[in-house]
Amino acid sequence: MNRHNEDEKTKMADCEDLSVNEVEIRLSADPSCLCIVRSAVQKAAEITGFAQSEVDAIILAMEEALANIIRHGYGGPCKQPIVIKLKKIPPGKQESGGLEIIIRDFGQQVDPREIKSRDLDDIKPGGLGVHIIKSAMDQVEYSCPADGGMQLRMFKEIRSAGSADSNSALGKTSS
Repeated sequence: MNRHNEDEKTKMADCEDLSVNEVEIRLSADPSCLCIVRSAVQKAAEITGFAQSEVDAIILAMEEALANIIRHGYGGPCKQPIVIKLKKIPPGKQESGGLEIIIRDFGQQVDPREIKSRDLDDIKPGGLGVHIIKSAMDQVEYSCPADGGMQLRMFKEIRSAGSADSNSALGKTSS
């Protein structure tokens, strides 16, 4: 066996030791790239064990967050980076466990206290992204990293099948 084959076996063995509970995606702030993230979030939420209505709500929260980054953080589509980390949290570390999503951009910083949804009584198109994100996810935290840009941490707890909230998505219950 030559050295190249030994190196390949070592790489394969190392990959088997890696945690499959965490994925990192780097992409440009371009809406055409969002289908990649949508697929990854869908698969991560399904693997974590969410009901389909919750998977759909998590995807919607992700899409709204990325749309806000592209529109407000970068001022429109561009080649600037967005980094998304998806992490399955096992039971015990966070109640029943769940899915953590961290989105990092390098655009304009905003005071996290200023990030709010518009008044829902003000009926007009747009401006509901933050409301949708907060309705879909159990925890939503914005922060300003020291090296610029913004970071959004979202967490959705997986609930037991018997939980009243397990079929809830964006405040809607199935009947």
